[in-house]
Amino acid sequence: MEQSLDSRRRLLVATSAVGGSLAVAAAVPFVASLTPSQRARAAGAPVEADIGNLAPGEMMTVEWRGKPVWILRRTPQMLAGLETIEDDLLDPSSERPMQPEYAHNAHRSIKPEYLIAVGICTHLGCSPSEKFAAGAASGLGQDWPGGFLCPCHGSTFDLAGRVYKNKPAPDNLEIPPHYYLSDTRILIGEDQSTA
Repeated sequence: MEQSLDSRRRLLVATSAVGGSLAVAAAVPFVASLTPSQRARAAGAPVEADIGNLAPGEMMTVEWRGKPVWILRRTPQMLAGLETIEDDLLDPSSERPMQPEYAHNAHRSIKPEYLIAVGICTHLGCSPSEKFAAGAASGLGQDWPGGFLCPCHGSTFDLAGRVYKNKPAPDNLEIPPHYYLSDTRILIGEDQSTA
């Protein structure tokens, strides 16, 4: 009888070991499927932009995480105009957290000359268009100082991506994490402190 009990224990241990290894083998592909694919990792990866050929007053667009990111090289006149319209803006001091701390300033950037902003309206996700021309030439009235217009519902933003009062957009445009690799190269999607 003792021999029969020993045989049963060995059979139970062997069956448990086989069952456990099969469970682990079945779990490996499931756990592996939870890690992001190469394509998903690439979609969220930082993006380098070469701004060496960007002339004052010009804007270029790069894609980061499937979103358009604008890089505008502002002229001295564009920068000077930022101070004159603060009373017309919803959040002129950028108190809402729509930018990293290093871009929490009047021009919302690391270097005043360059605006780097996600080109998606904070109202319903449309992409505003550039309306850099000031005055009547813009089609937005004689007192328009230049900026961006969301054609879907009429939200307007200044040349620092700050939204005007009494517009559908509730927030300023988002400033993505970024830093300068050199005078002519920017890395968008990562802060220098995390690099």
